[in-house]
Amino acid sequence: MSKSLIIANWKMNLLRSDSELLTKSILNMVNPGVLQFEIVLVPPFTNMEIVHRIIDHTDLSLGAQNVFWEDSGAYTGEISPTMLRDIGCSWVLLGHSERRQILGETDFEVRRKVSAALAAGLKPIVCVGETLLQRNKGMAPNVLRRQVESALQDVNNENVQNIVIAYEPVWAIGTGNNASVQEIEVAHDEIRDKLIGLFGKDADNIRIIYGGSVNPDNIQYVLSTKNVNGTLVGGASLDADAFIQLIEKAGAK
Repeated sequence: MSKSLIIANWKMNLLRSDSELLTKSILNMVNPGVLQFEIVLVPPFTNMEIVHRIIDHTDLSLGAQNVFWEDSGAYTGEISPTMLRDIGCSWVLLGHSERRQILGETDFEVRRKVSAALAAGLKPIVCVGETLLQRNKGMAPNVLRRQVESALQDVNNENVQNIVIAYEPVWAIGTGNNASVQEIEVAHDEIRDKLIGLFGKDADNIRIIYGGSVNPDNIQYVLSTKNVNGTLVGGASLDADAFIQLIEKAGAK
């Protein structure tokens, strides 16, 4: 399996000048020669070009927060996979809970985006996770299995090494509430079991990462949890000092 991932999702934050300053600060504090992780910066669309210019030819990679499933056409407001590749992007977040919960994105739409991203040479980070109501009703395992199976329905074994699954319990995102080690282990085991059912031994090449109020204080126990191959970081990635501290602590786990 490849290196563990640390993905910085900046969401709908930062203007171009802010992104430039943050990116340069992170790059200045990171020692690329000793990086134990693959680090991906995921800015808003408007800031992607400036971030790419700064990190181009470094060990940091560029990701996008969403993509449409067509290469071109009359789809006002959408961004195509080829447009992302053209700007230097190599990763894309898909099915993030905020898009599912706030914007009504469906499993079917996520599936189409996964296929389109892979066809364009992008690496999808497919987000899955249950709400608090679903967890309290004992529905979490079924929700995770359904979301994984639907998103990867059209993926063949030759592409699995380019897939990442991000488990992000909806009830933990941005709330300061953290899933326990046991809760993370159970969820990641469910996801891994489903992946094995879909792809057999090739499922070992799919990294499963955790996201949900990850910060420098909890990064070590998150990454020490069984079957966790990295993390999706939100708010803590908007502050260069906090993000670097998180990276350093992750390396010392």
